[in-house]
This record gives sequence, C-alpha cells and structure tokens, in this order.
Amino acid sequence: MQNENVKPNFEFVALMASLMSIVALTIDALIPAISDIGIAINSLDPTQNQLLIIMIFLGLGVGQLFFGPISDSLGRKPIVYMGFVVFAIASVICLLAPNLEIMIIGRILQGVGLSAPRTISISIIRDTYRGDYMAKIMSFVTAFFILIPVVAPAFGKAIMSFSGWEGIFYAQLFFALVVCIWFYKRQEETLKPEYKVAFKASVFIEGTKEIFRYRETVSCTIISGLITGSFLVYLSSAQHVFEELYGLADSFTLIFAGLAISIGLSTLMNGTLVLRFGMRNLSFVALSTYTAIALLYSALFWNSPDPSVPVLLSFLSVLFLCLGFIWGNMRSIAMEPIGHIAGIGAAITGFVSTVLSIPISIFIGKYITDSVWALFAGLGVCGLLSVALFIAFKTRPLFASNRAYQ
Repeated sequence: MQNENVKPNFEFVALMASLMSIVALTIDALIPAISDIGIAINSLDPTQNQLLIIMIFLGLGVGQLFFGPISDSLGRKPIVYMGFVVFAIASVICLLAPNLEIMIIGRILQGVGLSAPRTISISIIRDTYRGDYMAKIMSFVTAFFILIPVVAPAFGKAIMSFSGWEGIFYAQLFFALVVCIWFYKRQEETLKPEYKVAFKASVFIEGTKEIFRYRETVSCTIISGLITGSFLVYLSSAQHVFEELYGLADSFTLIFAGLAISIGLSTLMNGTLVLRFGMRNLSFVALSTYTAIALLYSALFWNSPDPSVPVLLSFLSVLFLCLGFIWGNMRSIAMEPIGHIAGIGAAITGFVSTVLSIPISIFIGKYITDSVWALFAGLGVCGLLSVALFIAFKTRPLFASNRAYQ
C-alpha cells in the first residue's frame, strides 16, 4: 500500500537506514587500516591498496542486479537474509586472505552480499511511499546513513588500537547480525502476493526496455553514477590527501567526520525542504552549485600549490553540502515512474550508476599523487555533465508551482 500522507515511524526509518549503513561501515571503517592491511598482506603500493575501497562498489553494482529481480519473485525479506549470508562468507575470506588479490575478491563479495539489504531497503520504501513523500523518507534514511561515515573511521582506528585490523571485520559481522535479527523481528513483507512475478532471464531485457521508456529515469541514473564516481575519488584518496599531502594523520578521522556531517546536515535539510520546493528544483540548484564550486577551485589553483587546510576544507564542505540535496533526490526521481517494477528498477538503475562510478574514480584517482587539483577538476567535469543531462532530459518544468507536479 502506497501512502502519500502517512508519516513513517522512527523505527521504520532507523531500520531502513541501518540496512544501508552496513555498507558505509564496511567501507569507511577500513580506511584507516589500509596501510596496515597492505603491510600484513605484503602489498606496499598505496594506489593498488585503494582498490580495497573502490572494488567493493563493483560487488554492490553486480549484486543488486541479481537480488533486485529475485526480490520481485520471492519477496523482499528472503533476499535480505541471503545477502547477509554472502556478506558473512566474504568477511571470512577477507580475514584469511594471504594477498591483495584474494582480499579484493573478498571485498567484491562483501559488496555483492551488502547489495541485498541496500537495494531491498529502497524497494521497501518504494513499495510503501511515493512522490515527494518518498523523497522525504529517503532523505531521513540517508541522514541516518550519513552518521556512520561520521564515526566509522574513528571507530575503525579505535578497534585497531587493541585488536588490529582484523577486529574491524569482526565488528562488521556483529553489526550485520544485530540488524538482521532486528529486520527479521520487526519488518513485515511489503511485496504483496498479487504483485509477485516469476523470475526469468527475460526480466532484465524487459525491465531495461521499460526503464528506457522514461528519459528522466535514465538521465538521473547516469547523473547518480557521475556524482558517485566523483565522490569515490575523494573517498579512496582521502587518507593519502590528508595524511601524506597535508601531514594530518592525527586529525584525519576528525576531518573525515566533519565533512561527512556536511552531507548529513544538507540531507536533513532536504527532508524538510523537498515538500516545499520539490525534489527536481532542489536537485538542479544543488547540481549547479556543486559544479560551480568545483570549477572555481580548478580555476583558482590551476598550476598552483595546494591551498591551506582551511581553504581546502571550505571548498569540500560546500561541495558535500550539495551532495545531500543530490543523492536522495536523484534516486527518488529515477524511481518515481517505475514503481510498478520497483525491484528490477532499483536493481538496474543502481547497477548502472554504481558500475559507471568505478572507472570514473579509478581514472581520476590515478592523477592525485602530489596535488589535490585533479580531484576538483574531476568533480567539476562530472558536475558539468550532470547539469547538462538534467537540463536536456528533464520531463517536468523547473521552478513551476511544486504542488502542480506531484
């Protein structure tokens, strides 16, 4: 049953956020441990070790392509349990990995497993709500989700102080177990029996054809990939930038947390403002500002030394404030026309945006060696393409009366 006016309770929002947050914990808690893990598995190339952060997104992309359509056949809840089992097996592989290659395989499989709760949580929200109310709920869920990156690096560093990097994987497994039990006890199945469809290979072809009927869904999916890819560059290079280029090893976790708070703050603001201004208007303004700030930095510091820490953090803070108005709204706009195929729709759009982000992050990231300039140049180019796509393929007018287009 879809509800436009019924407000979700706190537990629903917190549970959906927790399903997504395991992804953030698995990624961000490991960031302070990358160097130690490299030493333990005899991998001393920092560029190669960054793949431990990036390649989990490959698993997230591929996994949701599989779990999404299966959930349209078997229901939402069984798929979440299946994903947690895969995640547990993958975590053991990481713990026992003798080299970088095996650990990367484990990280990819972790992503595959976590794609189930991540994708299904979106499908559950789409099963239950629609329109700007769906965007509002997605914003609150994302705001809870953002709390994990705020504390995850410090959490990972604290665990390392008394148990080594292996303790991070054990902590992730414990958190996953708690959330899985909570989900089992408190969340009802949202896919009604009459909406279940038999799983077959043609579902991918038919689902893709259906998605391509909606140009706004396609454009917003590509935009999500561009923006996520540019953010992954920051995520995978943050330790190198702040600890090595700026010599801020002691305060890295605080800086990382502060920037994550910027995203969380704007996400909370989006949850309040989206009903007043509409998700398309907020998205467009945020994309435009994001692009302008990145290009401004690129112009100001072209062929110049990196700026002081306060200047760098000021630019990054504004960029991350914009992200809170982009991510949830882009996903909601993309999903709005395809609610009748929510499972396969979330799977295909999530797969495309996630897989698109990986080569973008790897390509831009290899240029961040002795300067931060390439990071902002990459953000600017991705933002510029996103704004162009948003304008070219919009299906509803911007800045018109919001209520008329809900």
